[in-house]
Order: sequence, then C-alpha cells, then structure tokens
Amino acid sequence: MPAELEIASVSKSFGPVLALDDVGLSVRAGELLTILGPSGSGKTTLLRVIAGYETPDRGAVRLRGADITALPAARRNIGMVFQNYALFPHMTVGGNIAFPLQMRRRKRAEIAEIVEAALRLVDLAGYAARYPSQLSGGQQQRVALARAVVFEPLLLLLDEPFGALDRKLREAMQLEVRRLQRRLGITTLFITHDQEEALILSDRVAVMNRGRIEQVGAPTEIYHRPQSAFVADFVGESNIFRGHVAASAEGASVIVLDGGVMLDCAQAWQQGARVGAMIRPERLTPADVPGRNVLEGTIAEAAFIGTAWKCALRLGDGATVLVRLPTASATGLPASGARLAVRVPPESIHLFALE
Repeated sequence: MPAELEIASVSKSFGPVLALDDVGLSVRAGELLTILGPSGSGKTTLLRVIAGYETPDRGAVRLRGADITALPAARRNIGMVFQNYALFPHMTVGGNIAFPLQMRRRKRAEIAEIVEAALRLVDLAGYAARYPSQLSGGQQQRVALARAVVFEPLLLLLDEPFGALDRKLREAMQLEVRRLQRRLGITTLFITHDQEEALILSDRVAVMNRGRIEQVGAPTEIYHRPQSAFVADFVGESNIFRGHVAASAEGASVIVLDGGVMLDCAQAWQQGARVGAMIRPERLTPADVPGRNVLEGTIAEAAFIGTAWKCALRLGDGATVLVRLPTASATGLPASGARLAVRVPPESIHLFALE
C-alpha cells in the first residue's frame, strides 16, 4: 500500500530539550497505526507537528504526497480527537458535529443530513438536541469522534482519547473506534502510553523513546520480537537477561547469562556476541525434574490475578524471574518460600542486540 502520511527526518526542540530526533515514519492508506511510548517520549509532539500545531525545526510532513509542513492546521483536512473531548459546551450535540461542515460552507440541508448520518454511525441517533453536559463520558467521546470524521478528513488523529474513561468503558470504546475506522477506511494515527490498548487496536505499532522511534511492526512482532531492551521492557511483562553467545549453529544458539545459567535458544546469533535475552512470564512452564533450560529457585512473592498465579521466582544467583502459572495447573496460591522449577522452551527465548 502507498504511504498516505509520510514523516521525513523530523526534528523538534524546545530550548535544550530535543523532543523529536530525526523521526521518520510512513503510514499506509487505510491503516490504524499507534504511536506508543511513555510520558516524555515525544509522541504528542509528533502528533502536534502532523496536525500543524507545531512547526518542526527540520524535516517534512507529507500527506498524499503533498508537503504540508508549512500549511496552517485549519487547511490540512485532518480530523482530531482529544482526551478531554474539546466539545463546545454551549452547542448541542448536533451543533458540535455540524461545526466543521459550517466552517466549510456546506449547505444547511446537506449539513442536517450528514449530521444525522454521523449520529447513527456512532449509535447516538436522537441525541442531536442534547448538550455535552447531559451526556456520559463515553457518549461525549462518540460525539467528538463523529465531529472529527464528519467532513471526511484525509487523516484522523487520536490523542489518548480514552484516558479519562473507566476501564470497562475504555475497552468498549476501543472496539468502537476500531469498528468505525474499518468501516470508514480512514487512515488513523492513535497516540497512547497503554501497551494493551496499542496491541488491541493497531494494524501496526511504532514504539517511541526519547524522541526517536525504536521499532515499527505488527502488534505480534512488537510483543514477541522486540528489537531493543526498551521495547522488550516497555511492551508487556518480560524477563530480560544479559549474556553472551557461547555457541551457534544453523537456527540455534547456546546462551550463557551473566549469572552463569546456560540456555539453549532456537535463534541463531553470532558466536561471542553480547545479547539481551527476553522470556515472557507466560511462556515458562513447571518442570518436574532438573535439566537443561530449567530455572530453579524460591518463590519470593505470589499473587492471584484471575486466570493465573503471578510469581516472583528468586534464583540462586539472586536474579528474579517473573512466572505466570495458569490457575488450572495448581490447587492453590503457591506459598512464599516454596521451591519451584520452571522450564524455558528454547523457542520462547528471543534475542536482541545490546547497545
């Protein structure tokens, strides 16, 4: 698919703070791409540069091949939804949704018809005469979404739109936005710090850290094959070890961790190289007998989290390993101080280069 949005070598500083450091990114037509990162990573600054609220120091922003870097925000044909909804409190729901159309001088009869269609699209038919203060948080977010897409923008930007909602409503709105985005086929850029939200919503995820994009890929790729220690640590729970490659053959390696533990890994790597090794807690399974790729230790902490027991396993060298054991595999909460051995499947170890 051709790039609908292209961000080319964009940098932006605020005094001594480098908010964006040579950022490059392409968003395909019709896809939903999420910018994921912690506070201060630069994701909101990038969104504001795309929207036209900030001018980059260097680089360019192109939309459908046209350079919009210097174009005023109002002329970019971009829809935007904010965390605080940004609805006009003195306007009705219908008035809020009609506003972008009125600014584009659409005919009154045409506006009324489009607004009704937009309300049906977000399941708010019959709410046109109400005011934002008469709506729930989720309903207000739907109005903001309808207003952002009613004028058929080339691009939709969503800046942490569900941050003010409770968990249940947040999850419902995630599915609502995904359904709406697919139905309209609108190219969408979604900003969030919530890893689970990014994995649920996205066609692709771009992980940002300190003003740079560390990795771009499908949610499964970001989760299972992170390319750096930051991505491995930030996206989901993980056990990250450092070590070196003691031996390597076609499709396999032997890794010696810094604590002395030796593990077989179903991933080839250059012999002698320093590597990071990531193991997801849910990929560890109880082991009946000691052996190769078995970690043994004492349970330091354990907690019940519904579908699993979450345990912190203290190894002999002092390292701590997070383990998730299905509740169906145990009769009760594992006791602190109890011994536990877990197997590490070679295919569950993911290696990445250390900086």
